[in-house]
Amino acid sequence: MSDTIADLAARARGAFGSPDPAAAISAFRSLLSADPNRPDDWFNLALVQRRARQFTDALASYDEALQRGIAGPEEVHLNRAVIHADDLLDPEAARADLERALSLAPNFVPALINLGNLHEDHGARAEAEAAYARAHAIEPGNPVALMRLAEVTQFDSDDHVIIRQLQAMLLRSDLPPLERADIGFALGRALDQAGSYDDAFSAYLAANTASAGLAGSAYDPAAQERFVDRVIAVFGTAHPAAPDDTAAPIFICGMFRSGSTLAERVLAAHSAVSAGGELELVPMLAADFAPYPDRAAALSVDDCTALRDRYLAGLAELSLSAGGLTDKRPDNFLHVGLIKRMFPAAKIIHTRRNPLDNCLSVLFAHLDPRMNYAQSLDSAAHWYAQQERLFDHWRALHPGDVHTVDYDALVSDPQTQIAALLEFLGLPFEDACLEPHVGEGTVRTASAWQVREPLYARSSGRWRNYAAHLAPLFKVFGRPDTA
Repeated sequence: MSDTIADLAARARGAFGSPDPAAAISAFRSLLSADPNRPDDWFNLALVQRRARQFTDALASYDEALQRGIAGPEEVHLNRAVIHADDLLDPEAARADLERALSLAPNFVPALINLGNLHEDHGARAEAEAAYARAHAIEPGNPVALMRLAEVTQFDSDDHVIIRQLQAMLLRSDLPPLERADIGFALGRALDQAGSYDDAFSAYLAANTASAGLAGSAYDPAAQERFVDRVIAVFGTAHPAAPDDTAAPIFICGMFRSGSTLAERVLAAHSAVSAGGELELVPMLAADFAPYPDRAAALSVDDCTALRDRYLAGLAELSLSAGGLTDKRPDNFLHVGLIKRMFPAAKIIHTRRNPLDNCLSVLFAHLDPRMNYAQSLDSAAHWYAQQERLFDHWRALHPGDVHTVDYDALVSDPQTQIAALLEFLGLPFEDACLEPHVGEGTVRTASAWQVREPLYARSSGRWRNYAAHLAPLFKVFGRPDTA
């Protein structure tokens, strides 16, 4: 006896939240094959396909939902835009979908916020501000709209109307932890820019407290040391490795907020280099070996070749090729051993910054709550030291293939530092690399606005503004002479 439509629909609904997206996709396919005129189920299929990283299929399913008259088509166009922007790195296609969403629903705030994000990514501050201001005007109580508007606003006084709005929103008892963190980090940035450093530090601490509530667990220094120990043990030799005749990307990694985006922009200004941005491919491959790194210990040459091919296939899906491409994922420093087994000839660029400035900047950055080392100065300092310990290992294991770019040296003497970087990569010097802010393209990072300015050194020594609060960092790294 064949299944009825009701049976197939119940099976699809039951599989929707399954941790196995393949099962859910199969269930929805069976349902829609029997009864294709179900726009909501085409929408649900697209959601599952995106979870399975079947991005092109997800777009096709969203098209089916639109063609079959789904209610609220602006939501479909919003979801299509997110795939184009975040997964396929196609901002123009994303913009087209967002504009279509807004043509259908002019006051659709999520589309306005996402359109503002696209403008930010491309350095169009005025356009981003206009989109966020419109969203904020439509929904004054929307924390995301206010936060994004604050992020593109320049503050010269702590009495600015937006600062007052941020402070008022934090008084709301119904503000969820994520939104409380969003608003807190935005307030910290605004007060920092206005020169109210003590108030800014307090705002950042409160924001990190809200973020810590979403982290799931507190930072465990001993556990992190054991993890680094295991990475060093598993990747204690340079072999086995995939064949080395394949062009390799340039991997840029180090602590978050250590200058990786600036290093990528410098290189992307070169005629032989293109910026890939923060690609998820290496962490995705590493996740297949959970618990990582232990399960990676048994990698064979064939395994490494298969991993390399999967990485390259992931690039192809993004219309990228490995040669001359930067993969700027800061936390790939955890996976240099895996990278070198996939691409033995890969060059690794380690970005480093004054630890006082770096750890302070990490505390001030609204990072994923799961990055729980970022939520206090003590834990940021500890993780900084573990990152340095791991890079000492990579340099010893792969001499000649790891080059350190020091942020403070780069901004104070760009000619010398950029020449050394290009020589390491075997590239001729080009004057364009001295003006990385001139280049076009997408920049999706917390430092997006800074790297669109000429090289400057004002962020070096920023810690001095907060010296009264940095005892945990001075304990680990010492206190420089401030005279």
